[in-house]
Amino acid sequence: MSAALWLSACQTGNEPLVTAIALDQNQGLEQNIASLSQTVTANPSDPEAYNVRGTAYGRSGQYALAIQDFTKAIQLDPNFYQAYANRALIYRQTGERLKAVEDYNRAIQINPNYASAYIGRGNIYRLAGRNREALSDFQSAIDLKTTDPRAYHNRGLLYQLDGQHAQAIEDFSKAISLQSTAAEPYSGRGVSYLALGDVENAAADFAAALKLDKTKAEYWTNQAILLERQGDRQKAYRSYARAAQLDPNYAPAKEGMSRTRG
Repeated sequence: MSAALWLSACQTGNEPLVTAIALDQNQGLEQNIASLSQTVTANPSDPEAYNVRGTAYGRSGQYALAIQDFTKAIQLDPNFYQAYANRALIYRQTGERLKAVEDYNRAIQINPNYASAYIGRGNIYRLAGRNREALSDFQSAIDLKTTDPRAYHNRGLLYQLDGQHAQAIEDFSKAISLQSTAAEPYSGRGVSYLALGDVENAAADFAAALKLDKTKAEYWTNQAILLERQGDRQKAYRSYARAAQLDPNYAPAKEGMSRTRG
């Protein structure tokens, strides 16, 4: 059961596109991209115009066009560290992690105080199992007084992996205080509460995660693990089954169904 618990806790790695300029949430829609293209046409030497359109392309999943725009922005302004960080995230999303790290390195070289680049690079290191380097990057962002919840959430995941659950709970709580509508820190904090035997707080956090996002197999699995530990095998099975329905290849859910079936 503990193996399933850890697997379901450490899956999250998604992050929103890092932007230098605030964008409307619908900016990735075609009509907004068309408007941004008009801006680029009217200002062909403005790197920020390409950066904004590149971000919109990235949000709409048009990654090749996003990379093209960020590259153009960098060509126009070789010190445009935000464009490097934006392109790095696209590279990460397309599986080109080495290129992503190179871009984050360049962004940090240009601006050593750019917390978002440390967070982005740290997350790549974390997903690659380079935990010491990841921890260093998240700490750098936190030392820079970042208000980005990802720095605390991801550091919390590393503490959790190392069995430092009190520190993990503190970091997850900080992430929640910075963005209370994100499900991931609730799920992560619930896992650490459960590891410390605090069933009541674990149950509250798993419920909060599911209230915010019912589409993640790991959240249903975490709830099921708690229910199974409490001896409610019937409810646990239903939660495992829901997780397996969402992700038929999710091993902790399938294993949990086998344990609680019947």
